[in-house]
Amino acid sequence: MIEDEKMQVAVFRFGVISDFVTGAQMSRAEKRRLMRDKCARKWQIPFSEKTSLSIGTINRWCRLYKDSNGDLKSLHPQDRCDQGKSRAMDEDTCLSLIELKLETPALTVPQLIEQMNRQNRVNPGIVLNNSTVYRFLHQQNLIHLQIKRPVDRRKFEAELPNDLWQSDVMHGPKVDVNGKMRKSYLIAVIDDHSRLITHGQFYLSEALRSYLQAFENALAKRGLPRKLYVDNGAAFRSRHLEYVCASLAIALIHSKPYKPQGRGKIERFFRTVRGQFLTGFRGQTLYELNEAFDGWLSNIYHQRKHSSTKQSPIERFAANLQCLRAAPDNLYDYFRKVARRKVNKDRTITLNGRLFEGPVALIGKRVELLYHDSDPQQVEVKYQNKSFGMLVAVNLNVNCRIKRDKNNNPQIHSNAQLTEYGGGKLWASKRRDDDQQ
Repeated sequence: MIEDEKMQVAVFRFGVISDFVTGAQMSRAEKRRLMRDKCARKWQIPFSEKTSLSIGTINRWCRLYKDSNGDLKSLHPQDRCDQGKSRAMDEDTCLSLIELKLETPALTVPQLIEQMNRQNRVNPGIVLNNSTVYRFLHQQNLIHLQIKRPVDRRKFEAELPNDLWQSDVMHGPKVDVNGKMRKSYLIAVIDDHSRLITHGQFYLSEALRSYLQAFENALAKRGLPRKLYVDNGAAFRSRHLEYVCASLAIALIHSKPYKPQGRGKIERFFRTVRGQFLTGFRGQTLYELNEAFDGWLSNIYHQRKHSSTKQSPIERFAANLQCLRAAPDNLYDYFRKVARRKVNKDRTITLNGRLFEGPVALIGKRVELLYHDSDPQQVEVKYQNKSFGMLVAVNLNVNCRIKRDKNNNPQIHSNAQLTEYGGGKLWASKRRDDDQQ
């Protein structure tokens, strides 16, 4: 498993254990209930056919994370000792089992095995047994095929400010950009407990770059939430956002596809924006739109008593400031992209078409490179969680003048030294005599 895949698994594992390791105050009964819920649900585990987790597995992840003082890499999966060896069933046999079970759901496991062998659906060398087939069908949730029943949905509210943030994107009005009308997008983040908008702004794009800018502004102004609840849009499913959230100990939660009911508060806010703000907006440019929106948000929405909480959002949010987690001073650094590269024998590292020079001590090592798209020349290099400073762009003109002594230490020669002609031994001896005189 490569590093990027290991990081995906680590981010998933953090999402599972985040309720237990992010400092939430829970009684033992609440922890036991939450643990039972996590073990009972079906999970989409990256790079695994399993769909369920045991209490021992979750406790082991919590222990690894706490023992490492919150290091996300402690949740990386270990390489299998049987990697590369054959498994009990190959992919074709698994697909045939699923197809046959869906065609005839009443068949038991022994009957399925009998039908698979009779219809020659088992590849040579594969032997099906009851326990293997039963375990596989159980993982695929195909043992008991049930008729769908109505879903029990209930209203909920976070207990404290910054316990849970909801976020989404709303299509806004068209604005004038250099003489052309372009669509705007409102990216907003709402605190579930207080209904305070931690940040809201209109952008010309709903892509990841715009969302990360809005999310960073929200964190800088209102502190760090414990959970961020979003839908399944492309920006919300990005590895970059997952890495940022996990690094800041924020659990990133996605709603079920095509089921927006859990994000009701942010959807209700968008209806308020359409009905109470956009109907009175008379500007033309993106700047005018955001100026008017900031004024409406600060002077009207945040100050007005909310129908559900019977308090204004700003008043309800400020009532429990002591429980908020402040954003780190170097918050901007947490939003850097992470790339993994191997330092070549000549110390060079290539990143996005640019050539950099790495430290001598890291030759042959696989390192992490952290950088911003807006400033690609500023690249920090890390190895085993230790920073080795900023990389320097390769200067080929300087490198051609670098020679090394017998101890492999660099010695830079001037251009005059390189171009000076020493001649043969006769001239060389005369020069030494002249120097001695």
